[in-house]
Amino acid sequence: MKIFNPATGGLIKEVHETTPAAIHAAWTRAKSAQPVWNSKTLEERLTVIRRYHDLLDRDSDLLAEDLSLEVGKPLQESKNEVQGARGRIRFFLEQASKWLQPQPVRTDGNTREELSLDPLGIIANISAWNYPYHVGVNVYVPALISGNAVLYKPSEFATLTGLHIARLLHEAGVPEDVFVPVIGDRVAGEALLDLPLDGYFFTGSYRTGKHIAERVASKLVPVGLELGGKDPLYVTDEVDDLKKIAGAVAEGCFYNNGQSCCAVERVYVHERIYDGFMKEFESEVRALKVGNPMEPGIQQGSLTRPAHLEFLEAQISDALGKGAKLLCGGRRLPGPGAYYEPTVVVNADHSMRIMTEESFGPVIGVMKVRDDEEAISLMQDCQYGLTAAVYSRNETRGRGILGRIDTGTSYLNCCDRVSPYLPWAGRKHSGLGTTLSWLGILSFVRPRGWHLRTP
Repeated sequence: MKIFNPATGGLIKEVHETTPAAIHAAWTRAKSAQPVWNSKTLEERLTVIRRYHDLLDRDSDLLAEDLSLEVGKPLQESKNEVQGARGRIRFFLEQASKWLQPQPVRTDGNTREELSLDPLGIIANISAWNYPYHVGVNVYVPALISGNAVLYKPSEFATLTGLHIARLLHEAGVPEDVFVPVIGDRVAGEALLDLPLDGYFFTGSYRTGKHIAERVASKLVPVGLELGGKDPLYVTDEVDDLKKIAGAVAEGCFYNNGQSCCAVERVYVHERIYDGFMKEFESEVRALKVGNPMEPGIQQGSLTRPAHLEFLEAQISDALGKGAKLLCGGRRLPGPGAYYEPTVVVNADHSMRIMTEESFGPVIGVMKVRDDEEAISLMQDCQYGLTAAVYSRNETRGRGILGRIDTGTSYLNCCDRVSPYLPWAGRKHSGLGTTLSWLGILSFVRPRGWHLRTP
């Protein structure tokens, strides 16, 4: 497999792909290794993950550099991601004992009733390229803590990062047959789906997630799907500092080049403050610095997948052909690398792909709305249900609007943020199951009820 730098087009490295035969052999070895790993005490497994947490910090500069080289995100964002992943690991280290220990439930005469939790067994973690550390630790850390073995397939666009993750986990003390990196593209992914695994956890597009769910449905094992979104944001007329809000919205739209499932993908603005907001929003977007992700001060690097440039161009062309107006951006940058200007389209409507189809790039459509009812109707008009955001000084009003939007996460006066203390769960085409929070820990275990009667 050849790994290219999307910011330059240059070859970074060649690595060996994992063949289907090797994947099957890894599963065979994991069947023997997983019970041994599970036989360790919970504290022993937590100690291993603590070492991994510390090793991420030790190698953080190398990890961030390789991440930026292979996915094109600014170096500072890569550093933020590595440290952010360590924060999520700390959450799991703090909370795992509380939720995974056996629990006495009640005594019924001479019978004690208890609840314990068993690991699923051997799971597949088919991960993503946009935040490989974040979305990875959401799955493999609680899975390993719970006593599972993991066949981990990083995205082919984040292969170097996936190999670093495996290297550090093994150095921390996770046996090589308990955490196995599977390197490759669709062929490797299909080989994982062919195996009789005990759970499948995927982060990526709705199309691929649907395919995975259908392929493994007959196995009747847990499937976790963290999929995409077309996340709406509404700016009401009850706001004060338009410049501050415009800056926050711009960051929500364009951080990591908009390549985030919870990035803001469509914006609705109340007509009373529309002109003032758009003036500030345009200024914020035009000020974004685009360039080589390895240079200091860059806020937007290259797209990770060069082929996605054509997709974004088609969305913009569709919008302009249907009456939208280009406020700024709208073209790929000349020279090598997969660079696309931060782009804002106004006079948009829901006949246009940019308002209904996931963009996953640095483009945003904006609509003016008359009132809350029109905003709610438009925000609901979507097949996805990941996040929604409202900006308003009136919490009652904001919560009322958000409560009518069918999403897993609601943001009031903020957007595009994730906390390990809250569940991350999509609705409709945004996914199945839960990661993060105590609910996410329990995604990787099976309950066992005990009826213990005194003879």
